[in-house]
Amino acid sequence: MKTDFIMELKRSRYTVAFTGAGISADSGIPTFRGQDGLWAKYDPHKLASPEGFRENPYTVWEWYRWRMAVIHKAKPNTAHIALALLEKKGYIKSVITQNVDGLHQRAGSNRVIELHGNIWRARCTSCPYKIDLSAPPEEIPPKCPSCGCLLRPDVVWFGEPIPSRSWMDALNESEKCELMLVIGTSMLVMPAANIPLIAYQNNSKIIEINPDQTFLSEKGISKWIPKRASLFFEEIYGELNSMPDRNFE
Repeated sequence: MKTDFIMELKRSRYTVAFTGAGISADSGIPTFRGQDGLWAKYDPHKLASPEGFRENPYTVWEWYRWRMAVIHKAKPNTAHIALALLEKKGYIKSVITQNVDGLHQRAGSNRVIELHGNIWRARCTSCPYKIDLSAPPEEIPPKCPSCGCLLRPDVVWFGEPIPSRSWMDALNESEKCELMLVIGTSMLVMPAANIPLIAYQNNSKIIEINPDQTFLSEKGISKWIPKRASLFFEEIYGELNSMPDRNFE
């Protein structure tokens, strides 16, 4: 399994990673789905939708401030660090992520396509103003210093489209790649879950690193490695680190 993974990495001239909440779970950041996921405890339409924000912006920001505090304490785990290493060495071209936690960037990944935004940005609900946040806001709900309207987290909520630039970049990468690493995602969130399928339809090989099966492995689309991402990359990190640098155009 480990040998096959490394061989596929070496063969591929264009590898892309596609990540979900599971890659950050071992950093202490709760996932959304499953028995212990956030959506088993909270109503997503009250906390992660435009309607919920209009009804009670304070409650939404209170929840996001709590999430930001959790993420602020978290550190990238071996899976994040390994992907950054592989990018630096020339084996991975980009990371397409559904996550909003920014851990890929903190681990050192440079080419990160964020499908669902970033929790460390806020944008005005009325004007083009945006701001990068380094810590959870002290006062909630925060207001725009430009026009005085409410700021909201710059993330994609239920019922909202993926930003067009991010979507087009993700499509472009999925159409070009020869190998896609699908890591820590339930493959249930649309339209993001179409990205590995588009790669597969363009003759990319798919390797899935996930403790649970998804329809990709069930239908034989992916080679499934049934492990938590951080544990798998801990096992092979030394071998990845010893691989020679390369740069394919």
